Amino acid sequence: MVLSNGWPAGLLTERFPGKSYVFEYDKGYLYSGMNPVSVTLPLREDPYESEKLFPFFANMIPEGANRKMICRARRIDENDLFGILEAMADSDTIGSVTVRRINE
Repeated sequence: MVLSNGWPAGLLTERFPGKSYVFEYDKGYLYSGMNPVSVTLPLREDPYESEKLFPFFANMIPEGANRKMICRARRIDENDLFGILEAMADSDTIGSVTVRRINE
């Protein structure tokens, strides 16, 4: 789940690990008058689909030595961008957007 200032903004899904991603705004968020989570993901009802993790979310992931340390400590493959995002983006972010794993 993607949150903006703590408000549920939408759902980011990895369809096929490392190969397909979908981001869809929450209907309540769409009509709340709040800003989009990113200028690259303007508010709209149709879901966004991509073969790569959307740049906005990819930029939330640590790089270099920090990424290696986090991946080693949490036993995450350094190429698993979605896994790293899930592990880090709920508490260690700059800005108003966080990403929280939904446990099913």
